[in-house]
Amino acid sequence: MSIDLNTLWFVLIAVLFIGFFVLEGFDFGVGILLPFLAHDDTERRRIIATIGPVWDGNEVWVLTAGGAIFAAFPHWYATLFSGFYLALFLMLVAMIVRGIAFEFRSKDSHPAWRATWDWMIFVGSAVPALLWGVAFGNLLKGVPIDASKTYVGGFFNLLGPYPLVTGLASLAAFTTHGAIFLELKSEDPIRARAMQAVKRVGPAATVLIAVFVVATYLWTDSFTRLGINPGLVPVAAVAVMLAAGLFVARRAMGWAFVMTCLAIALATITIFMSLYPRVMVSSLNPDWSLTIYNASSTPYTLKVMSIVAFLFVPIVLVYQSWTYWVFRKRIGARTKLEY
Repeated sequence: MSIDLNTLWFVLIAVLFIGFFVLEGFDFGVGILLPFLAHDDTERRRIIATIGPVWDGNEVWVLTAGGAIFAAFPHWYATLFSGFYLALFLMLVAMIVRGIAFEFRSKDSHPAWRATWDWMIFVGSAVPALLWGVAFGNLLKGVPIDASKTYVGGFFNLLGPYPLVTGLASLAAFTTHGAIFLELKSEDPIRARAMQAVKRVGPAATVLIAVFVVATYLWTDSFTRLGINPGLVPVAAVAVMLAAGLFVARRAMGWAFVMTCLAIALATITIFMSLYPRVMVSSLNPDWSLTIYNASSTPYTLKVMSIVAFLFVPIVLVYQSWTYWVFRKRIGARTKLEY
C-alpha cells in the first residue's frame, strides 16, 4: 500500500527525532553526570573524551529535523517556533553554551576556569534533556492555537502537569542512557562509578517512563486514537526499560544499552503515533489543530525533498557509522586526551 508524501515526511521527521534522541540522548546523559562521576580534572577529561568525537555529529539529526519541518510543513514550523519561542531559545542557548564549553575548557589550565565550563556542560545537557520532553508533551497534549494557525498562549501555558511529566521522563531516560554509555566507553574507576549511577538512576527512569505512558492515556486522546493494539508500543517502552535493568544486573551492558535505545525510540514513536495526522494539537478547538495536510508545502516541494533525501541520507548514515566504528575503543589511562 502506497503512502502520500505528506505521510512520508511525517514519518521521516519522526525517524530524525528518534535518531537525535537515541544518539544525542547519551551525550546529554554524559554531560549531566560529568560533575558527579569525575573526581579530578583528568577524569573529567576522560569522561568528555567518550563523547568528544561524536557529540557535534549527533546534533546534525535535530538540525536536519528542523530543516525538514521548515521545508515540508512550514505552517508547523511557524506556529511551533513562534509559540515555543522562549522555551526553544533557552534550549538553543543551553546547547550552544555546551558546545562552547567543550572547546573552551582546555584553553586554560586554571581549576576555576575548567570547573566553570564543566558546570556549563552540565547545564547545557540537563536543560535540553528536560525541555525536549516538555516540548513534545505540549505537542501531544495541546496548546492554544486559533483558527488562523496562530499560537495565542504564553510561556507558562507550556508548563502543565503532562508536559512536565514528559520532561522528567526524558531527563531520567537520557541520564540512564548516558550512564550505560559511560560504562561501555570507560575504564575503572569511572566505569565502576558509571555502573553505580545506572543502578541509582535506572529505576527512577523506568518509573517515570511508566508514569509517562499512563499520563499519556489519561491526559491526552491517545487511547481514543490508538486503541489497544497500537497501545502495545508505549507498553513495550516500559518493558524494554525493565529488560535493561535485568541486563544491568547480569552486567550485560551492551544489551542494556540496546534496551535504552529501544525505550527512547518507542517513547518517541508513541508520541508521533498519537499525533498522526496532526503535528500540533489545538487545545481551543480540535478542528484548529495543525495536520500534515493543512500545514504542508506544495506537492512539488515534497517531491523534490524526497529525491534529495533519498540521495544524501544514506551517505550521512554511512559516514556517521564509520565515525562510531573509528572511535569505538574505551577511554582509559593510556588514551591521549584533547579536552
